[in-house]
Amino acid sequence: MKKAIIILGLLGMILIVGLYAKRKFYDPRHRLENAFKQVVELSDNNLIKDGDIIFQTSLSQQSKAIQLATHSKYSHCGLIFKRKSGQDEWCVLEAVQPVKWTPLTEWINRGENGHYVIKRLTTDPMIPKPMLEELRKIAESYIGKNYDSYFDWSDDKIYCSELVWKSFYKLNKFELGDLQKLSDIDLTNETVKKKLKERYGDKIPLDEKVISPAAIFNSDHLETRVSASK
Repeated sequence: MKKAIIILGLLGMILIVGLYAKRKFYDPRHRLENAFKQVVELSDNNLIKDGDIIFQTSLSQQSKAIQLATHSKYSHCGLIFKRKSGQDEWCVLEAVQPVKWTPLTEWINRGENGHYVIKRLTTDPMIPKPMLEELRKIAESYIGKNYDSYFDWSDDKIYCSELVWKSFYKLNKFELGDLQKLSDIDLTNETVKKKLKERYGDKIPLDEKVISPAAIFNSDHLETRVSASK
């Protein structure tokens, strides 16, 4: 009897500790603090630099459809640069609504489970600083543009992977990932079909040129520098 009471007591303690740990993990303040520590470590250990590309699983409504259509867990990406406005701060230039700078800490905290991957051109040692500055200027030219939820290839509006791809292409005609037509990706899943129906009705632009986060992520021209989660 005494042994059973001890076992039950231990199980109770384990349950309490587990619930506390889970609650702490999902505590927004804890998540933000954790993200802040990660950014400090990335910077202190020289694991990030201007022009790096960062990927995450977005929590947006369309994220699941993008994952299913591209067979990838990554549904959002952006460009990393250190901004020198008042104080140095690592930020992500991303196409949301609208295109804007987002502190890297906030960007990491916003993704699913705090997971992210940072990639860099395999030819990175050959990229001179002036070229990185030009890349920043090109990317910044999109700031303020509306997010393109219809994935049109024009520059009137723009989506996340389009911003990354076009920034590098306009820099030196470098194609970071293979362009596809909308019809080339997997549109068979019901979740994907539903989202397409919501956006386009019965007039789906199957011949529209597209670039997905997955296509950039899988580019042979990129190497993984960091793969991290909370």
